[in-house]
This record gives sequence, structure tokens and C-alpha cells, in this order.
Amino acid sequence: MLTGWRLVLSKLFIIPQRYVLAIMALLAVANAYTMRVCLNLAITQMVRKSSSGEGGHYDPNACPDLRVTEPASNSSTFGYRDDGPVLFDWSEATQGLILGSFYYGYILTHIPGGMLAEKFGGKWVLGLGLLSTAICTIITPITVKMGGAPALFVLRVIEGFGEGPTMPGMMAMLSRWAPKAERARFGAIVFGGAQIGNIAGSYFSGLIMHNGSWEDVFYMFGGLGLLWFALWTVLCYSTPNTHPYISDSEKKFLNENVDSLKSLNENKLEPIPWKALLRSVPLWALIIAGIGHDWGYFTMVTDLPKYMTDVLKFNIKSTGILSALPYVAMWVSSFFFGLVCDFCVKRNIHSITNARKIYTTIAATGPGICIILASYSGCDTTLAVFWFVFAMTLMGAYYSGMKINPLDISPNYAGTTTAMVNGIAAISGILTPYLIGMVTPDSTLKQWRIAFWVCLGVLVVTNIVYVIFAKGEQLWWDDVKKHGYPDSWRHGPLPSRSPDEEDQKEETKEKK
Repeated sequence: MLTGWRLVLSKLFIIPQRYVLAIMALLAVANAYTMRVCLNLAITQMVRKSSSGEGGHYDPNACPDLRVTEPASNSSTFGYRDDGPVLFDWSEATQGLILGSFYYGYILTHIPGGMLAEKFGGKWVLGLGLLSTAICTIITPITVKMGGAPALFVLRVIEGFGEGPTMPGMMAMLSRWAPKAERARFGAIVFGGAQIGNIAGSYFSGLIMHNGSWEDVFYMFGGLGLLWFALWTVLCYSTPNTHPYISDSEKKFLNENVDSLKSLNENKLEPIPWKALLRSVPLWALIIAGIGHDWGYFTMVTDLPKYMTDVLKFNIKSTGILSALPYVAMWVSSFFFGLVCDFCVKRNIHSITNARKIYTTIAATGPGICIILASYSGCDTTLAVFWFVFAMTLMGAYYSGMKINPLDISPNYAGTTTAMVNGIAAISGILTPYLIGMVTPDSTLKQWRIAFWVCLGVLVVTNIVYVIFAKGEQLWWDDVKKHGYPDSWRHGPLPSRSPDEEDQKEETKEKK
């Protein structure tokens, strides 16, 4: 009877299950980002207007402040009602600590999350992590009202703990579901959810608060997280072979075209080869490229609205809309780059290694140059916004470049390698806002140019390292039984090497 129901369900799903997974994974990333960024706008409703430091500094050599001619309602914080309730007297420093607290927890759970995903499957590591974040999001209003800033700080750290395993768990699943020739397409679909989350989190937060209260923001996005978790548990599974109603043809296709499934079917996954990972030059090149990307990305995400408000003198409502445009452009372009990358790989126009280097270079140097050009556009706001949008358009190539590179070099340990890359690179999320604040104490155009030049320098240097040392094929330590030990390996055997395998290693050396 059970087999009959599975057969019926497999016939009902016209869309292949790997694309069902991709869509649900996109929604997972989008949910993760909405719950992460909704506080950025909500906090403007949670503090007294006088404590938010709106006076700021004025640069007489920058753009004329046209906001003085606008109605008073337009010059106030978007969604802020002067007659509404005022709750907290938090300084700028306190607000900064609260907004950055998420990343303290986020960084710590990357590697444990990746290890758990590889051992128990990405479905529950990812699902339960986002479930905990959704619950924390829903209880944010009551928590902050009861415990104030310290309670909110702790709650945001816990949210970071929950979201830390998101990307490692996701990559562990994609390594079992994404055929090599479709990886760029999967990367564009799944990780484009980050841009949807950034757009939706900011836009809908403002819309909700304009017509309601800041509490409603957390109830809505937390509720959507719970709804996603319910669908995720029913529709998605860690591997094609554990999926109850995948079609036989798709299961056969995936088992023949996904390398990590072949390894999983042939033998039990070995313990994580930490010695080899920590000495892997291509992996460290990927980590360095991740630091560069995150530096540029967080410069845009965290500080672009401030630049538009303080330097270009946009009113805050225009800033919210214009700040969303670059993410829309990045999301759309990610699909274009993904399709072009897959097409070129299938037609042997370039190798996977060269693909990762080409698209990573586009996503690094292109945006860095664009933000420099934006800063030298002066008070031509149209031209400045164009360069910011074009910068994020080029950054869409990132998903076809280094973002999916862990699937190439380590399909068997994609969760752990992704955890190392994302976890170390996320330090930029803590450092970048702080350092930019140090460079731009008066928020003048001249100071911002220095910050943008530093950003370009970081992007270029990290990209050069990646181009020199990156690889696009499975590395030897990901499957020693298949590739054997390199002659340069002088650090003793990796874990779980049986005597027979050691004999096989010696025979291989003798043949060479």
C-alpha cells in the first residue's frame, strides 16, 4: 500500500524533485535573510527619535540638502509616527551592538552545522536551525519589552546560532542533488533568495510599520518561517535515495550524475580529513575570496543607505526604495550568469575551474570599480545610483563563481568546507561597519571615497589570490580511495585508513 501511494505521489509532481528542493531552498534563504534584516528597520521604531542621532554631520562640499524643502512628514524616519508610542532610550552605540550581535552566534555554529549536516543530512540541520530562528523572531517583542537591550542582544545571538548552519546544511544537500552541469543554475536559484530576503525584509518592514507597529514585523516574518518549516518537512529530503516519492527516472539520473551520491552509495563517508583541509591551498584561496566578497557585500548592505542619506541627501523613503534596486538587479543577473555558465560548461567553451575564476573576477573587481565611479559622480544622483545598481548587477556572477565552488572541490564534505568559508568570511560582517565608521566619522564625500577605495583594494587582492590558487575539480582529500595520496603528502595517514588501504596506497606509489 505504501509503495502504491509513493507511486501516485511521484506521478503528481510534474516538476523534478531537485527543482522542488531548489525552490524550497530559495525560500529558506529568503526567510533567513528577512528574519536577519527586519530588525535593521524595525529598530528605528523601537527607540526615541531624539536618541537615534539624526542630526549627523553636514559636508558643505558635498551635495545640497534638498530635504529642507520637503514636507515634515517626509523628513522623518520612514514609518515613524511622531504621535506613536516611544519605548526605548538606546544610544547609537547600543543600537550598533544589537545589530551586530547576530553575527556572534552566526559565526560560531557554521562548522558544527556543517559536520552535523554531513553526518545526519542537511534537511533537519537546516530545517531545525531556521525553525529556532523563526521562534526567536516571533518572541522578539515580548523579550525586548521584558528585558530591554541586554535581552534583545542575547536573543539575536541565539538567532545567529540558528542561522549559522543554514548555508553548510544547504550545501550538504545540494552536493547530493545538483548534477555537475546544473550547479551554476542551482546556485543562482537558491542563493538568489538572499536578495529576495534583503528586498522583502526592508520593504515590507517599512510597509507594515507604516500601517501598524514594529511588533507586527517580527510576528509576520517569524510566522512565515514556521509556514516554510512545515512545507520543508513534507517536501524535501537530504538525498534522492531517501526521498519517498521521487520518480525512478530522476533518481537514476541523479545517482549517475552526482559524484557525492556515488561515493555515498559505494562506501560510508569517512571522518572529516581536518589535516588535509587545513593544509589545502585551494580551500584557503576560496576562504580569502569569501572574505573579499563579504567585505564588498556588507559595504553595500550596511552602509549604502547611510551614504545615500548623508552624502547624496536623499530623503529616507527614497533611500529605502533606491537601496532595494541594487538587490533586484543582483537577483536578476544571477540567473543570467548561471545560465551562461552552465551553457559554456556543457559546450566545453571553458572548464569548471576557469568558470569559477571568471565569474568570481566579474563579481569582485566589477563592483569595486563601480562604487569608486559612484563616489566620483559627485552630486549627480542619477549617475551615482546607476553605478551602485550596476555594481550589484555584476556581483550576481558571484553565485556562479566561488559560491558553489565547495561543491566542485569537496562534494563529500561540502557542508564542512562551506562552513569554513562562510564562517571565516562572515567576520567581515562585524569588521566592515566598524572600520567604515572609523574612516567616515563626519560622513563626508571625501571620507566615503577612502572607504570605497579600501573596499576595491580588498576585493582585488583577494580575487588575485583566488585566481592563482583556485581549483574546480574534486580534491584528493575529498575521496582518497578514488584519488590516492599525493606524493607531497608527508603528514601521516588521514583518519580511518585501514591496513588494506595503506597497502593499496603503497602499490599505487610503486606503479608511479
